[in-house]
Amino acid sequence: MLISCASKKTLIVLLPDDNGQVGEIVVETKGGTQVLSEPRHATEVKAADVSPTAPVIMKEEVVLRVFGGALSALPDPPIRFLLYFITGTPELTAESKRQIPEILRVIEDRNSKDIAIVGHTDRVGSREKNQTLGLKRAASIKNILVSDGVDPSGIEVVSHGEDNPSIETEDNVAEPRNRRVEITVR
Repeated sequence: MLISCASKKTLIVLLPDDNGQVGEIVVETKGGTQVLSEPRHATEVKAADVSPTAPVIMKEEVVLRVFGGALSALPDPPIRFLLYFITGTPELTAESKRQIPEILRVIEDRNSKDIAIVGHTDRVGSREKNQTLGLKRAASIKNILVSDGVDPSGIEVVSHGEDNPSIETEDNVAEPRNRRVEITVR
């Protein structure tokens, strides 16, 4: 969403995210309400007691002309990686090991000092053991990154254990897609 305030008018524009998806914005004044739900949908608020203008689609060139400075100041969107593990261990699968050089390249290219590593497990075993295993998995990835020169002070490590699965399962059901670490590089 972009907002521009000029000469007592406020322009509100709904922008798509990096994947082209949009949510919805409700713009409400004492005079009425408008809903923005399409990419580059725009409305203008002229006064607190006047209804926002009917939504119109703003051309991309106009969005760039009006908001180009603000848009260019936005940080790059985060890049996310998923790494998978062998059952019951903090050992990466062979395919996941092959992703490490790409993760290191992205961290270096961005000169990132903000990296989140979240460990997960499937639902086999006790909740406590899975919490610990998720943390061991996340810590093992941190250790790999640090051993390749990444500054440890910019890395956050947490475990969700068996909570927040990619694939919902019953208790004690093995699911390889839940045995993962999610890495977010900002």
